[in-house]
Amino acid sequence: MTRSVDRGGSALSRTEQAQRRDVPERARSQVAVRLDGVRKRFGDVTAVDGVDLDVRAGEFFSMLGPSGSGKTTCLRMIAGFEPPTEGRIYLDGRDVTGLAPYERDVNTVFQDYALFPHMTVRDNVEYGLRVRKVGAAEREALAVEALRMVRLEGFGARRPGQLSGGQRQRVALARALVNRPKVLLLDEPLGALDLKLRQEMQIELKHIQREVGLTFVYVTHDQEEALTMSDRLAVFSRGRVEQVGTPAEVYERPATGFVAGFVGTSNVLSGDDARRITGSPDAFTIRPEKIRLSPAGSDVRPDEYAADGRVRDVAYIGALTKYIVALDDGGELVVFQQNLETSSMEALQVKDRPVRLIWGRRNNRPVETGGTDGSSGPEQEEER
Repeated sequence: MTRSVDRGGSALSRTEQAQRRDVPERARSQVAVRLDGVRKRFGDVTAVDGVDLDVRAGEFFSMLGPSGSGKTTCLRMIAGFEPPTEGRIYLDGRDVTGLAPYERDVNTVFQDYALFPHMTVRDNVEYGLRVRKVGAAEREALAVEALRMVRLEGFGARRPGQLSGGQRQRVALARALVNRPKVLLLDEPLGALDLKLRQEMQIELKHIQREVGLTFVYVTHDQEEALTMSDRLAVFSRGRVEQVGTPAEVYERPATGFVAGFVGTSNVLSGDDARRITGSPDAFTIRPEKIRLSPAGSDVRPDEYAADGRVRDVAYIGALTKYIVALDDGGELVVFQQNLETSSMEALQVKDRPVRLIWGRRNNRPVETGGTDGSSGPEQEEER
């Protein structure tokens, strides 16, 4: 029977490992991390403004938002690198607000990896175990198992300078996992990788998280990362949480205009522009892929909305084409259409033509506009 080693050095069968990986599913009601009324001020700047947040045990939870939204500051307060100005932080039900980082059962993976260049890969992974004075035999067994988890068997004797960016990222992850913390904090660890490798590592990270069964708290400004990997995510804006939910909930039912504009691409109409389509001035959002680009004068069913306009701009993006349509009655809508049979030349020929946009009424989602708009542009302040 194939066996591996747990945190204390005991052997685990594959069946036992599978049972342990099922624990997060049975423990969804348990809270691994709780932020209770947390605020953080840097002088006159409020970086985090009264955040209440629960992260469930065993889930992959992402904090998503633009620069300056407060997500990294929240992560640093959970890790103990920054004390909150107000509020309390709990880990596994324990108040850790006043504890130092080394007194909290968490590990952090940073974007720059922070590997020791003069040490081998295995020595880097074992470093935390050495600090804890774990015996040599147990250290080696745990390091070998951690490298297996990140698919770097046989790389233990190399040095970081001999590895690719993606491999160095995996070593940093193995070094954090080897201590089996209750919570693993990841601060944009894939930001330095190229697009293809980043996409591969998104799938790999989720696979590893499921295998080890730990709680992952992941900070990112990349919507695709958050949607791809998360069990749930919190969308941050200007120090506050705009919405918490599963990827499908946040994407399909955005609670505010900011969420609709930041998570993916969306159209938000309100006031007179909304009234001319729906009969109500209340703000609504409609995703570009839900809209059908039809010839002018096309029939509309009773369960559909329609808006007439002219194609102002066209962007051919390979798998799909993006159309920006200026509406005859004011406002504009963005439309995405898959290029099932359309070539780039055919797509570009639509520019300046009159069209009718049609979509199902059920795809309209009401949103709160409040003090935020649907812009997904960067905030004014630097990330804290």
